[in-house]
Amino acid sequence: MATSVVLGTLRRFSSGALDTSRVSGDSDHDDSGIDFESELTVDGNSDVIIPEDDLPFTRTKLVFEYEEDELSSIRTELAWVVDIPDPKQTTILLKWLKESGLESPSMAHLKRIRRTDSKITIILAFASSSPGPPALPEDAELPAPYLVNVPCSAALTLTSLKLKSSLWPTLYTPPRKGELEDWSRSKVKWAFEAMRRVVREAGQAHEQGEFPIAVYVPIPYDEETRVVSQISRPFMAHDTRKSSGHPLRHSVLNLIRAVADYRTSSTPVNQTPPDAGLDSDSGLTDSAPHNGAHYLLTSLTLFITHEPCIMCSMALLHSRAKEIFYLVPMAGTGGCGGAACVPMLQGVNHRFGIGRWKVTGEWVEKYNLVIDQAVDI
Repeated sequence: MATSVVLGTLRRFSSGALDTSRVSGDSDHDDSGIDFESELTVDGNSDVIIPEDDLPFTRTKLVFEYEEDELSSIRTELAWVVDIPDPKQTTILLKWLKESGLESPSMAHLKRIRRTDSKITIILAFASSSPGPPALPEDAELPAPYLVNVPCSAALTLTSLKLKSSLWPTLYTPPRKGELEDWSRSKVKWAFEAMRRVVREAGQAHEQGEFPIAVYVPIPYDEETRVVSQISRPFMAHDTRKSSGHPLRHSVLNLIRAVADYRTSSTPVNQTPPDAGLDSDSGLTDSAPHNGAHYLLTSLTLFITHEPCIMCSMALLHSRAKEIFYLVPMAGTGGCGGAACVPMLQGVNHRFGIGRWKVTGEWVEKYNLVIDQAVDI
C-alpha cells in the first residue's frame, strides 16, 4: 500500500473516523502494508467518538430483532395450559406453579394468566420441556391440561404486541435506545494495544510448541470499572493443552483460573460473602456493579486471538464477562457465532458482548495463528 494512503488512513483515525475499508483485513483488502504501531501513536482528540462503522471490530447483536408485525411472521411453540373453572383458585395455583419447578426463564416473556369473558387460563410449561401433560394438584379438581401455540419471544412493537397477545398475553419490550456503548478514540487505542499484546502472546506460545491461542484481560479502561472489578493488574494466558497433556487447558479456562487465584489471594478475610443469588441479565443492565460484582470476570473485557469454543463461551457467561473481542472466527467449533452463540441462547441469565476484530490478515500470518477449524479453542 502506498505511503500516502497509509498517512491518509492515520489522519482519518486522528480526526475521529477510521477507514476500515482500508484496514479491515477482510479477504477483499490487503492490510500487509499498514503500520499498526504508528496508528496507535497518532496524536488527536482522545475524546472524540468513533462512528460504529469505523470501529476496528464488528459487534454482534445479541437479541433477535424480529419485529413480527404480521400474524404469519410470529414464531410460536407449543405450551401446556389449563383452564381454571373457579377464579378463587387462581392465587393458589400460581403459588403451586412457582413451587412445582415448571416455570423456567425461557417463559419470562409470557404472562402467566390469560383472561377472557368466559374463563381464566394459566400457562404451565413448554411442551419442549414437558412432553406429557404436567401433573396437577390432586385436590384442585381441574380439567386436563391441553396444548396451545404461544409466542417464542416478547413483542418489540405495538403491532406485534397486539398480534402476539391474540395468541397469549405477551410482554412488550421495545428495543432500548443506545444499547451499544460509545467508543472514544483513546478507548480504541486501548483496545488496539490489548489485541496487539494478545497476538504476540499467541505467537510466543506457538514458538514453545503450544497452540497459538491466547487471551488477555487488560486493566479496565475507565476508573469506575477498575473499582467495580477490583482488578489493578492485567492478566494473560495461553493454551497449554500440548505441554500439560490435559484436554481442558484452554486459554480461556487458564485465564479464569488465574483471575480466581488472584482474587483468592487478594480477598480480605473480613470481606462480606458474595451474594449467592444469580442476577438476571447482569451484562445488559447498569446493575452489574451491585449485582454479581463478585463473579470472577464481572465488568471485564477480554481480548482473544480465536473465537472461544462452546465450553469456554459458557465459562465466560458463568464468570459474568462484560464483553469479548476475538480475531479469528471458528466456524466449526466457535461458541460466539460459529457453531453456536452461547449468549444468545434462550434462558441464559447473562449476556456478554461479542466483537469480531476486523484487522486480521497481517497478524494471523505474522504470528502463525492459523488453526484447524475442527479444534475447540
